[in-house]
Amino acid sequence: MKILIVEDERLLADSLKALLEKKGFQVEAVYDGETGEEYAQLGVYDLLILDVMMPKLDGYELARRVRANRCGVPILMLTARSALEDRVQGLNAGADYYLTKPFDSRELLACINALLRRQGSQVDELTLGNTALDLATGMLVCGERSVRLSAKEFDVMRALLQAGGANLSKESILARVWGYDSNATENHVEVYVGFLRKKLASIGSDIKITAIRRLGYHLEVDEPC
Repeated sequence: MKILIVEDERLLADSLKALLEKKGFQVEAVYDGETGEEYAQLGVYDLLILDVMMPKLDGYELARRVRANRCGVPILMLTARSALEDRVQGLNAGADYYLTKPFDSRELLACINALLRRQGSQVDELTLGNTALDLATGMLVCGERSVRLSAKEFDVMRALLQAGGANLSKESILARVWGYDSNATENHVEVYVGFLRKKLASIGSDIKITAIRRLGYHLEVDEPC
């Protein structure tokens, strides 16, 4: 499960990141609302944790923009403002839960687990053709055959499946999988696409990863002859 923290108090953001990583989550932290919006719109996160009072773009507006793009990812808001009006404003902006600072780490983890459970089977697997990507185990499954993906292979495959057949540019895949601040290059994308093609073939998948020059990659299902 991938979590994005958007919090301008760096010490708190980094502490939350460390806590959640110890619990097995993949976590990225950014420190202002505008950067948070760029990351959130990538569509690769299972949960957003947003501070309310932030420079450039506050948490309320960020939540509204995420929801305006029809993104249903759960949103947990963190704030020192505990008035009823503030909580109502947060929920109306699109938050699923509103946690007031200071909070106990056990309460935070309980909230996160509850929000992730609400997604239920929707986050168990992604399917196309005769193949499924198991989001819990990182396995590609085709009938009785399966193969385990590395962390980067998993992230690339998930991004392609979530694109629903639309082209993903190499730049977009780099940002989603390696992050904005990575030194990875487009060649890294090409290498991992090659790995995925071999693993898809090894389990008899009817999915193929098609490259379109200057547009990137998309998935297609091979029709039987």
